[in-house]
Amino acid sequence: MQLVHNKKGFTLIEIMVVIVILALLAALVGPKLMGRTDDAKITDARVQIKNIETALKLYKLDNGNYPTTEQGLGALITKPTVGVIPKGYKDGGYLESKKVPKDPWGSDYLYISPGEHGDYDLFSYGSDGVKGGEGKNGDIASWDTK
Repeated sequence: MQLVHNKKGFTLIEIMVVIVILALLAALVGPKLMGRTDDAKITDARVQIKNIETALKLYKLDNGNYPTTEQGLGALITKPTVGVIPKGYKDGGYLESKKVPKDPWGSDYLYISPGEHGDYDLFSYGSDGVKGGEGKNGDIASWDTK
């Protein structure tokens, strides 16, 4: 009777080499990806503001004016029942998602009409949720995204 030695599998050294390589990759790539999260959220907020602005322009085109501060961004979803009642309101509203998005940090976008910077001001206070700030804590506003 002859014993057959099956030499399939990995040695401990081979496994350790693979683990070291993966650890090096994680150490090099991880921090670069982590630092981009804030940039991605800021870009997402700017895109959402542009999308909401498009809906606001369509609202004005149909109704002759922007929603008031009192009516808020909810007027893009359901026909307002306060303030100036729109006569040409589009069935189904003006946002495809049928809901007003929250900013990437989970807060509501702030809307003021008439605004200090134009017909309306639409903005987010950024990651810290407080007016002002710089970098990731900076405000993202409709008048700054043009």
